[in-house]
Amino acid sequence: MQPRGVIKFILRERLGFVVSVGMKSMKINNVRGNKISLALIILICTTLVIWACNKVPILGIPHEQLDILYPVVPLRRSVNSTDGPNQHQSADEDLSVVEKVEINPPKETKPILSLSPTGSSARNLSREGGLDTDRKTIPLMNVCNYAKGKWVADNRRPLYSGLGCKQWLSPMWACRMQNRTIALVGDSLGRQQFQSLMCMITGGRKNPRVKDVGKEYGFTKARNAVRPSGWAYRFPDTNTTILYHWSASLCDLQPLNVSDPATNHAMHLDRPANFLRKYLHRFDVLVLNTGHHWNREKFRANRWEMYVDGKKNTNTKLAALGDAKNLTIHSVIKWLDSQLPHLPHLKAFLRTLSPRHFVNGEWNSGGSCDNTVPLSVGSEVSQDGSGDPVAEAAVRGTEVKLLDITALSLLRDEGHISRFGIKASQGRHDCLHWCLPGVPDTWNEILYSQI
Repeated sequence: MQPRGVIKFILRERLGFVVSVGMKSMKINNVRGNKISLALIILICTTLVIWACNKVPILGIPHEQLDILYPVVPLRRSVNSTDGPNQHQSADEDLSVVEKVEINPPKETKPILSLSPTGSSARNLSREGGLDTDRKTIPLMNVCNYAKGKWVADNRRPLYSGLGCKQWLSPMWACRMQNRTIALVGDSLGRQQFQSLMCMITGGRKNPRVKDVGKEYGFTKARNAVRPSGWAYRFPDTNTTILYHWSASLCDLQPLNVSDPATNHAMHLDRPANFLRKYLHRFDVLVLNTGHHWNREKFRANRWEMYVDGKKNTNTKLAALGDAKNLTIHSVIKWLDSQLPHLPHLKAFLRTLSPRHFVNGEWNSGGSCDNTVPLSVGSEVSQDGSGDPVAEAAVRGTEVKLLDITALSLLRDEGHISRFGIKASQGRHDCLHWCLPGVPDTWNEILYSQI
C-alpha cells in the first residue's frame, strides 16, 4: 500500500507555544485555534530570526527543511549503492535506501509545532536553532517534554531524498555549528541515526567539500572486517565534525590474547569504552545508545566474556544479561556525569531503546513486520514515564539528558525495512532497523531541539 503522505510528530501542547529570542519571550495559547493571522505570525517570526542572525552564528538551515518534526512513511524501494558507509553483513544489520514519497504540497506549508512543558526552565530555541549558550531567556516554570506527542499526516516532501543520499546511507541541518563536533556512539541503530543526520545536514545531496577525517579518531578498517569502527566527516566551511563510533555495548572491550585474531574479549561492564575515555574532550554533543546486543546470541558471536573490577565475573546475578546491561549503562552514565564539570562545552545524551516489531518469530525464525498502514496501533504518546525505564533511571539525578524516542517509535511498526532491504535474504524480515528517510529523522530533530 502506497502511503498518501508523510507523517509528522507533533509535541503535545499544555501551556501554549513559547517563542524565545534573546531577552524577549512570547507565549501564544492554543496555537491552532488562535485568531492571529498567518501573515502576522510570519512577520513576527521573520523579524526575530533576522534579529537573531545579526547577533549570533546559527545553523544555516533552509526553512523548508528546518521546522519539521516528522519522519517519513516511505515508499520502500531498494537502491543499489556502493559508496559511503553502507555495506552490511547480515539481514539483521541491513539498511535500506528508500524512495521519497512525492506528494503535491499544499500552498500552506507552515509547520505546526506544539511544545509540551513539564518542568525546570525553558531552553532558548530560535526558529533557526543553533547552539548558543550566551543568549538569555526569561525563565519559565516548564519546559518541553519531547517524549509526549502524536503523529499526524503531513503532505509535504521529506527532508531529503533516499535516492539522492547514497553517499551517506550505509549523505535541514546545513550545519553552522562552527568549530564543534557531534558524536554518536552505539550500535547499528546509532549508525542509522548518524546516517540520518548526515542526510539531513546535506539535504541528501553529495558534497565533495566534506572531508573524511576518520583517521583522526582511529577509524580504520581492520583486516577481514566488513566496515571500519566508525566514520567522521568534517564540513570545512564551518569546521563542524559529525562522527559515529561502533560500540554496541558502550563498555570497554579488550582482547584476551592480542596475538590471536579469534581470541575472546574481556567485556568490562564497569568501564566505559576506551574510545569515549580517549576522545570525550573533543566532543560538543554526544549521543550514546545500547540495548539490542545484550543477548546470548550476540555474546557468542562477539566472543564477549564479562569482567567486573578487572576480573572475570563471578557474580551469578550478572549472569542475567539484563542485569549486566543495567550495570554497564549506569556505570557509563555515572562516569560521563563525573566528566561533565570539566567539560562545560559538552551536552551529553543517552538515547532510549529503539523498539523492535517482529511478529510470529525473530529475525532468523520467520518473524515479520508486514504492516504497511501507518499508525494502525494509535498515533499518540500520552504516558508520563519513558518507554525505556532503564535509561530513564540511569540519567536521573545527572547532567546527562535523556533522548526519549522509544514510545513514539513504537507506534511506527510500518516504518521498518522489513523484506525490502538491499541485501534482504529470502524469508527474512528486518523489523529492527528503519527505512530512511524515516523515523530516525525525528530522533535527530528532537535532539536538535534539545541542544
